[in-house]
Amino acid sequence: MPISKNQLDNLVTSNGNVVNAVGEKIGGIGTIYLDDTNGEPEWVTVKTGLFGTSESFVPLHEARVEGSDIRVDYDKEVVKDAPRVSADGDLTPEEERRLYDHYGLAGSRSSRHTAGGVDDDRGREGVDYDTSGPTTDDVMTRSEERLNVGTRSREAGRARLRKYVVTEDVTQTVPVTREEVRVEREPITDDNAGAARSGPGISEEEHEVILHEERPVVEKEAVPVERVRLDTETVTDQQTVSEEVRKEQIDTDITDGRSNR
Repeated sequence: MPISKNQLDNLVTSNGNVVNAVGEKIGGIGTIYLDDTNGEPEWVTVKTGLFGTSESFVPLHEARVEGSDIRVDYDKEVVKDAPRVSADGDLTPEEERRLYDHYGLAGSRSSRHTAGGVDDDRGREGVDYDTSGPTTDDVMTRSEERLNVGTRSREAGRARLRKYVVTEDVTQTVPVTREEVRVEREPITDDNAGAARSGPGISEEEHEVILHEERPVVEKEAVPVERVRLDTETVTDQQTVSEEVRKEQIDTDITDGRSNR
């Protein structure tokens, strides 16, 4: 359903957003411009850029109100690439023609648009207070843009721990013992003569000795050796941000031909 004038107050004061056809946010609602000929909503500015410091014009042709948001049929990149037009007063025919050409709409209208929340005569937003009229006094206000630079956290990467098994050869030296046969001979003496004659004089006999040896035995067991965890630390880098800012200068025209700033 097209946007009606009755919905303007809620849209301007609701801090809603302008979203694309699939509901993705393009930017915050800025100023709504009305058609001078019929007072119908014609354009809306979208607050984009860092901290919403830039405003881009979007046509309200076939736009719809959904809650506190305005849904348009344009993607964010199309809106950001729209011609730069100052959102501080009426649109000129030339500015409106450039915007119509960018969005591929039919030829521009000759009427101007004024920013407002309800109608053209009250509650105007974006009206230049230095323009001669009932809202001005005898003092001129000079304004300038200033940069408000901050930081925003975003995901820069991920780290994970992964455990896997590798095999390596381990060599260790272990002492082993073994028994060997050694033949010992002793002569017959008075001390062992009795033992030597205790048996038959001549006979056949066998003596057997069992030999022993040690063999290496290997057993494996799993033992914990360390604990590993991931942690993060914050480091600070310096980055330079550049952006154009506008400021107003005031000149005085004196009737004798001199000009002072």
